[in-house]
Amino acid sequence: MPETFFPILVLLGVAAIMAATILFLNAVLGPKLRTRKKLETYESGVPLLDASRKRVSIQFFVIAMVFILFDVEIAFVYPWALVFKAAGWPLLLEMFVFLAILIVGYAYIWKKGAFDW
Repeated sequence: MPETFFPILVLLGVAAIMAATILFLNAVLGPKLRTRKKLETYESGVPLLDASRKRVSIQFFVIAMVFILFDVEIAFVYPWALVFKAAGWPLLLEMFVFLAILIVGYAYIWKKGAFDW
């Protein structure tokens, strides 16, 4: 059994040696010019137009979390649709319960005002 893992260990060893060599050569041979312009924030090929540390509304994060939550939950409906024919009616009842919980959760967040901007 251990002999089957030998090629993988050799590959990991070669990759580690290559990575260490490239990092070492970069540290030794690379340019070391650090200017204020080079240390500025630069993103997507466009210089920043305003400060990068501005405050963002917490409601943005709430909406993002709700979207992720419901997106992941709704992703369970697709596999259910694939196995529904084989599983039969009990699975349909379980899916109605699942969707009812999602609807109650959605109504709760709506009532709490998570979508009010």
